Amino acid sequence: MTRILVTGGTGRAGRPVVARLRDDGADLRVLSHTRQGTVDGVEYVKADLVTGAGAGDALRGADVIIHCAGTPSYRKDQAITANLIQAARAADPAPHLVKISVVGADRVPVASLADKAMFGYFASMRVTERAIEASGLPWTILRATQFYDALVLVGRAMARLPVVPVASGVRFQPVDTRDVADRLTELALGAPAGMAPDFGGPVAYPMAELLRGYLRAAGKWRPLVPVRPAGKAGRAVRGGANLPGADATLGRRTWEDFLAEDAFPCER
Repeated sequence: MTRILVTGGTGRAGRPVVARLRDDGADLRVLSHTRQGTVDGVEYVKADLVTGAGAGDALRGADVIIHCAGTPSYRKDQAITANLIQAARAADPAPHLVKISVVGADRVPVASLADKAMFGYFASMRVTERAIEASGLPWTILRATQFYDALVLVGRAMARLPVVPVASGVRFQPVDTRDVADRLTELALGAPAGMAPDFGGPVAYPMAELLRGYLRAAGKWRPLVPVRPAGKAGRAVRGGANLPGADATLGRRTWEDFLAEDAFPCER
């Protein structure tokens, strides 16, 4: 049986991957910064990918790595990927490395401090993509659009303001993390595919529509004020650089489906 290691298995992207693999009866191990031992039938191995400590032991015997670990610090995020690659190179045989990235990583330019503040995540993901492409390992990268539950966090933060600024002329095609987990699992169990087709949700929405949907579901109301994103990155996003390509594969659950499940009842 294929042994699969998931990094970031307790995070937003990794949790549904672990749940899917556990339910499928996979030979599963989760690399964790804090957990050690077996929890709910899943083996957790403690390692620190920021420093690389314990990574070799965590990878031992893994045939596939699904890399979902991340951090808000771009420098640390890049170190995590570099240390994971180093540990994977030392394994014999080399595991298939499957990484989650973001749609538009190669199309949203980050040319100024303002661009970096708004869209630095895209540039950082492209750095980690390049590291994997040059690693010599068998690899697959899946670029996905923004997650629905991440949009809830944005909506919650914006709803604290008396007036909500909204990027005008910008659309997003967000996706449910469970759909992403299904796609990552499919890719992990297949042959290394290199850069896989983009993955997004079934519907593209103007940002204002996404925020209005969140506010309605949360039982709140705020006036929305359009703000035009500036700079090269802003122009690229207004042109659709953050949307999945024509050959993309799409998830099934819509933003409305997600909100109807009452994912945040405490906000009502």
